[in-house]
Amino acid sequence: MRVLVADDNLISRRVLEAALRQWGYDVVLADDGNEAWKILRSPNAPRLAILDWMMPGLSGPELCRRVRQAGGDRYTYILLVTSRAEKQDVIEGLEAGADDYITKPFDQMELKVRLAGGRRIVELQDQLLEAQATLREQATVDALTKVWNRRSILEILEREVDRAEREHSPLSVAMADLDHFKQINDTYGHLAGDAVLVEAVQRMRSSMRSYDSLGRYGGEEFLLLFPGCEPAAAGRLAERMRAEIEQRPLDWQTGPIRFTISFGVTTLRADQRLPSEALLRVADAALYQAKQQGRNRVVALPAE
Repeated sequence: MRVLVADDNLISRRVLEAALRQWGYDVVLADDGNEAWKILRSPNAPRLAILDWMMPGLSGPELCRRVRQAGGDRYTYILLVTSRAEKQDVIEGLEAGADDYITKPFDQMELKVRLAGGRRIVELQDQLLEAQATLREQATVDALTKVWNRRSILEILEREVDRAEREHSPLSVAMADLDHFKQINDTYGHLAGDAVLVEAVQRMRSSMRSYDSLGRYGGEEFLLLFPGCEPAAAGRLAERMRAEIEQRPLDWQTGPIRFTISFGVTTLRADQRLPSEALLRVADAALYQAKQQGRNRVVALPAE
């Protein structure tokens, strides 16, 4: 783990650096408070900081206050080193945002133990952030295909409709459904069906623009959003995806699996104002027509 040592005394910096490297830390050095602040604001800044109380530029307590005011997701554990041992001085340092302090001259083993406590706090926070990120993903992303889940893609649709109406720009919406998916599951098994779903998503994504959205609407059905896309362009996008899925079978353990997909497309014109539910109904009706007309095709209907 990286540690910032900020001290204007060269000898103190070198003593600390030698001890920290011996204990397995990666050391970053600063000889004044301004340089230390620049390091702490940089990308991948050290998560542990040992700050001398008195330094040119920003003092240790001033640095503490700046770090705490800046905030951020990643916590910086700060240890103040000071020759001040009066109770009021200790209170001032802790109130400024320091997590701990140690007085000069310090015992190296005491410093090692105090730093170890700070390292545990930083590592625990990292574990908590990782757990939170996992929970957010589980709440918004489909576990199998790794695209937006139904709730999330519908929320994105609401936002895109609002933006399209606000900016007077078109928004195309497509419903896609894998053809004869139950037959794939019955013939090859559910693991093969899952593989087909994942492969279909990857192929659709390969034809999408960076600002388009794709979500699993339910089962083998997907919802796609194409902001700023006129009807003809949306039809071409859907047709490209359909062809990409039809052209190549999925390589499976028991042999290649051929699969196709049908699309229903509609577009909210730049001069229209329609609720998201209306767009979904039209896209679903277009998808139904694609199924009725023999599947493996794109049908587009005007939004109304």
